[in-house]
Amino acid sequence: MNSTASRRLGLILQLMCVPLLLSDCGSFSTATGPVPVSDRGAASSAPSPVIKPTEVNPATKRSGGFYKDDGPGDHPPENIAAIPDAVPKAEPLNRFANKPYSVLGRDYTPLQSIGAYKMRGLASWYGKKFHGQKTSIGEAYDMYAMTAAHPTLPIPSYARVTNIESGKSVVVRVNDRGPFHADRIMDLSYTAAWKLGLVGGGSGMVEVESLVPGEPLAPIDVAAAPVVASAEDAKPIPEIDDASGAWLQLGAFGSRANADALKSRLARELGDVGAKLVVRSAGSLFRVQIGPWADAQEARSMAVKLAEALDLKPVLIGK
Repeated sequence: MNSTASRRLGLILQLMCVPLLLSDCGSFSTATGPVPVSDRGAASSAPSPVIKPTEVNPATKRSGGFYKDDGPGDHPPENIAAIPDAVPKAEPLNRFANKPYSVLGRDYTPLQSIGAYKMRGLASWYGKKFHGQKTSIGEAYDMYAMTAAHPTLPIPSYARVTNIESGKSVVVRVNDRGPFHADRIMDLSYTAAWKLGLVGGGSGMVEVESLVPGEPLAPIDVAAAPVVASAEDAKPIPEIDDASGAWLQLGAFGSRANADALKSRLARELGDVGAKLVVRSAGSLFRVQIGPWADAQEARSMAVKLAEALDLKPVLIGK
């Protein structure tokens, strides 16, 4: 067993020993609309069953390949190569999905207009685990469509993505937010990643260039230094205190739909621990939090484990 596998096994064993504190269940959003989350009472001292190894599993962290339980679908199209690239067209920007937001301790300010954006970095992809789930724009994610997720490009918008190593290029429609990892700049659909030759390795270096509908595509020059468009960082989103215990905040959005989307995405990764995820509103913001924990020490301990296992950066709220 190599050192990485040993470290991950040790982390799983640690997580198996962390008891969960039960709390009163509040109301969550439903398919018909948001339902306010009720106030929490004091945490019970009765422990829940121990966390199973699959519930916060370092194997779900991408380091090549794909997430555990994710990957190609069972019945992919017969000829993926024949699926056409997205065709840029003028579309109104989504009124909710382009507001400043915060995820996992990082603030993001989406670009408010379609224009010059060119950046190089690592792109990954997401597949069957999210197929059919709602994207940030409210559309169902189709892993066989030519789409992508980006932290700050306007949505919907279009981008050309080029594999730096091979020179292969595709055009995608950006209709989702993510990936929320410091080392990645885009999450591609399965088909887009397949056409770029990135499926097998799980990720690869790409150049992402925004496209303006109606304007001709410029020639690709992977040897040229990219022009990087940067947006101002959003102002830190203030946290809210809670007397019911210590909480870990994972994200904050101006849109309830975006908060629900992150909650659902994390719940799939966290298994039974995901039952402690809630969306709480305060003013015009919707916060994705997990808890409560008995005290700050217990919350910090779980924050370290979540950060290590799933590449998260929780922010401690409360006690």
